[in-house]
Amino acid sequence: MKSFPHECARLLRALLLGGMSVAALATESGRVIPAYETGAAASTASAETAVVAGGCFWGIQGVFQHVKGVTNAVSGYAGGTAGSARYEVVSSGQTGHAEAVQVTFDPRLISYSQVLQILMSVGHDPTQLNRQGPDVGTQYRSAIFPANETQARIAKDYIAQLNRARVFPAPIVTKVEAGAHFYPAEAYHQDYLVRNPRQAYIRIHDLPKIAELKRLFPASYREQPVLVAHSVMAISSRSPQ
Repeated sequence: MKSFPHECARLLRALLLGGMSVAALATESGRVIPAYETGAAASTASAETAVVAGGCFWGIQGVFQHVKGVTNAVSGYAGGTAGSARYEVVSSGQTGHAEAVQVTFDPRLISYSQVLQILMSVGHDPTQLNRQGPDVGTQYRSAIFPANETQARIAKDYIAQLNRARVFPAPIVTKVEAGAHFYPAEAYHQDYLVRNPRQAYIRIHDLPKIAELKRLFPASYREQPVLVAHSVMAISSRSPQ
């Protein structure tokens, strides 16, 4: 792995600050976050996409790559413009972008609300405002970027449901941001967790999420991760400066 100043700072914060990950919190509670209560019409489409954000995209991508029914999970940026969708710029926290993941899934095998349930259960801590663990800034915010009105309604209803039930010890701060475009991240960010399992940041903050996915969602877990499609890698073949 090629090293960069902002990556070194991230790893140093991870090692010095530590902190309990959402996976550790899930272990303590020993339960899955409740599923979406309101019924939604079954989809007849063969593929849908969900764009979600919750801290560093390495871990979110890694989680959904291990979910059955997911056919692709791409790290990228959402919430800002095309011109600022570059890692070294997004890292400033001034672009409006969040590090996000575009999840392509088969709705006949996993529903959109189940994608959100996994995001809330093991993907990240939705009560942390503009941060996850050692990563701080609006680019690490908890957010859902709905593709249509149906997804927006489900996301808002689900957040309201979890808040009413007081599932978490603090209110959920996840934003539902409609109308945002998704831009794939640079190629060196794709499949990062799979390619760098021994990296300190990955071991401390992200591999525990995969373990919790397997423990809490055994029927949805698959051992072999689905890797980023070659076509997407070709589109996002930019290398670090």
